[in-house]
Amino acid sequence: MKDVAVVIFHPPSGETESERLVDEARRASCRDLIANVRRAGLEPIVVTTPSGDGDTPFTEVEQFDLPATSGPFHFGESLKYLLAARRPEGLVYFGSGSGFLLSPSRIERLIGFAGREEAGAVLNNFYSCDFTAVSHARALLDLDLPVTDNRLGFVLSDAGLPCWGLERRADTQFDIDTPTDLHVLGASERGGPDVRTFLRGLDSAHPSLDALLALFRDRSALVGFVGRISPRTWADVERDIACRTSSLAEGRGMRAGTANRPTVLHQALLESGPEAFFVRLSRAYDGALIDTRPLLSGGAELPPANVRFESDLLRPEKIADRRWRSFTECALTADIPVVLGGHNLLSGGLYVLAEASWKGRDLARRLHPEPFDPDKERS
Repeated sequence: MKDVAVVIFHPPSGETESERLVDEARRASCRDLIANVRRAGLEPIVVTTPSGDGDTPFTEVEQFDLPATSGPFHFGESLKYLLAARRPEGLVYFGSGSGFLLSPSRIERLIGFAGREEAGAVLNNFYSCDFTAVSHARALLDLDLPVTDNRLGFVLSDAGLPCWGLERRADTQFDIDTPTDLHVLGASERGGPDVRTFLRGLDSAHPSLDALLALFRDRSALVGFVGRISPRTWADVERDIACRTSSLAEGRGMRAGTANRPTVLHQALLESGPEAFFVRLSRAYDGALIDTRPLLSGGAELPPANVRFESDLLRPEKIADRRWRSFTECALTADIPVVLGGHNLLSGGLYVLAEASWKGRDLARRLHPEPFDPDKERS
């Protein structure tokens, strides 16, 4: 078999409480992922850490220090630095918050793809990559790889590399990126031993998630999805929950660099203000899940992670940014349950929430009627 490296990029931790919370969750998910990679039969596993971090959170794996830089982290240059040092023939790359829900057998198939003779790549999400398997990985050294992993699929495809996407489901799409993702996981029984231990230690509940999950089981309810939702994800999740749904899908490709225009909703929010926005939302829906990044950024730079994270936690009193604080206050006091988050909330998070809403209940009640096929009836 060809030399295949499994590489996990673990980012540096922020300094605030909410940032450290996400970092600790990623460490737990990374440990579960490492255990599943080992069960899939591959060693060594390489975990990257920022140069000079001085922290070694993962034992019994090869820790690879990235070079110190004066500017922000550059995913592509960091990956090329590692590939030049290690020279693997195949690569399976994970961000440390992704892939931990995959079974060892599915990881084994990714490793097999990376070791095949034909050049190619398979990505968990072509439009916003969190993990990928690449055969002929040394060819990446000749490419201008992106600043973030989100755009990796576009870059590889534009370079002529055949690319495929994995089936959209909870284990391929879920990525720990914000504090909301932790509460979503906590509402389910998903995750390995380290993740479940971490989740049991969370000291506060989400103020509106339980009420939102109850709506998923209510055939008379209408729940709104606002933000970067894939039509495929919407169709999948609508099939698995009882309520009706509506989608205001805007901002897709935002992190992949394919969309930098202000969304219609962002412009409407600026014109009417957050209080009027949530009044209208409450008139239209019984509950809402909102990906705030395209809604509040309008194509501009996002505020620091701690601002976004405190908003996700619905803690306006801890937000200095006036616009994000006002929006979060209105979300917290809205007449309907509102859950705020990032892209994962309307991607892998939706798959997990659809499962969690039926936990301990009669699963048959969630199913919509199957399509009638007269040809099958005659056979």
